[in-house]
Amino acid sequence: MAIEAGATSGTLDDRQPTVLSGGVTIVQGSLHIDAGTATVSTRGGDPVRAVLSGSPVRLKQHLDDGTPMNATATRVDYDLVSEIVIFTGDVHIQQPRGTLQGQRVVYNMKTGMVNSGGDGNGRVKMLINPRNKQAPPATDAPAKKPGTN
Repeated sequence: MAIEAGATSGTLDDRQPTVLSGGVTIVQGSLHIDAGTATVSTRGGDPVRAVLSGSPVRLKQHLDDGTPMNATATRVDYDLVSEIVIFTGDVHIQQPRGTLQGQRVVYNMKTGMVNSGGDGNGRVKMLINPRNKQAPPATDAPAKKPGTN
């Protein structure tokens, strides 16, 4: 995990979380995050949780199958151990197959399972685009007329 920020406060060990502020950029593999602030907790010297806030937090990632994913939210709680990401506040997730909007989205990166809902009278909005229709396979043989062999 590579992190860049305007300022940092805390320890670089497990005693307390480290708070990064002043514009934070986090890169881990294909995941790229931009946030106003980030609170990073470690266990055994490894990052285990990152809580990101700002207006908005922006995430970009290429999933294992190469599909791009872009997301924005007011707050993102990323558990690096369980690989569960909780987006809250004006959540907007966009992929080529569609979009998902709501006030709370829980995404399990291991299983691909998504649970979402709105606070109070909030609603979940989804747009699902059709899969690209494949053209029928081309044949080199000319079409036969009915009644011929």
